[in-house]
Amino acid sequence: MASELKNVAIIGVWLRIPFNVTVLTRSSSSATFPAGVTVRKSDFSEQDLVSAFKGQNVVISVVGLGAFTDQKKFIDAAISAGVKRFIPSEFSANTLSPAVVQLLPVFAQKKEVLDYLKTKEASGLTWTAIWTALFFDQCLTTGFLGFDLPTRTASIWDGGNSVFTVTNVEQLQRAVIATLERPAETANKNLYIASVETSQNELLAALEKATASKWTVTYTTTDEQVSEGIARLGKGDMTGAFVLVKATSLGNTPNLRANYIRDEQLANGLLGLKLESVEETVKRVVGASS
Repeated sequence: MASELKNVAIIGVWLRIPFNVTVLTRSSSSATFPAGVTVRKSDFSEQDLVSAFKGQNVVISVVGLGAFTDQKKFIDAAISAGVKRFIPSEFSANTLSPAVVQLLPVFAQKKEVLDYLKTKEASGLTWTAIWTALFFDQCLTTGFLGFDLPTRTASIWDGGNSVFTVTNVEQLQRAVIATLERPAETANKNLYIASVETSQNELLAALEKATASKWTVTYTTTDEQVSEGIARLGKGDMTGAFVLVKATSLGNTPNLRANYIRDEQLANGLLGLKLESVEETVKRVVGASS
């Protein structure tokens, strides 16, 4: 049955997966992709989406803020084209947590899409939602977790002891591969995955060890950061949304369910994924930045 899911259309960020991959891009896009990846330009009308999805077994949506509800159109087109599996753009915070949606109301659109998918199960289209929380290695590289590698400075939230899970990018790619290789076991399922369970203080210790240096630390609180994020959004500054995304992992708001090992049923076992090492990931990221 796994061989039935071999042709994969991806909307948004390209994933390194060993399938016949077609990436859908806007007609105006100049993005380039590795050899072997088919690029399909589209005007993203439902008619053209149906045409683009013909012959595809899977559609993976990796769209970002501002495009979440567009996925309903993708779902309808996938059904019309005979697609077997749809993976919506979750890959982030736990949008089934009311606390997350209250913190970041735009994420209610993700849940809306998931609910819409469930209403379409009778059509024969199956779905899998994959939650990763923040991307560990990527967020370390960019400073999104509060650690700035070039300046050796850290911004610690609420004392730094809150424990959360995060996922490396390659772990997500392994999860997608495993999901498509296990179509029956992953059909119509919510899957929570992780690479590590950690805290900001553990990350700081690992970074100081990997860089052989003492970092400069400033302290902040969830209340301060959330207020800042909301204030930015109120001024039309969309970077405020990213502050609130950060708060879904680093914040101390009750019931965020940000620790997928403790708060959810982790799907690593189902997918054959191993937990990874905080120190090894930090060492790899620091080495790549040198």
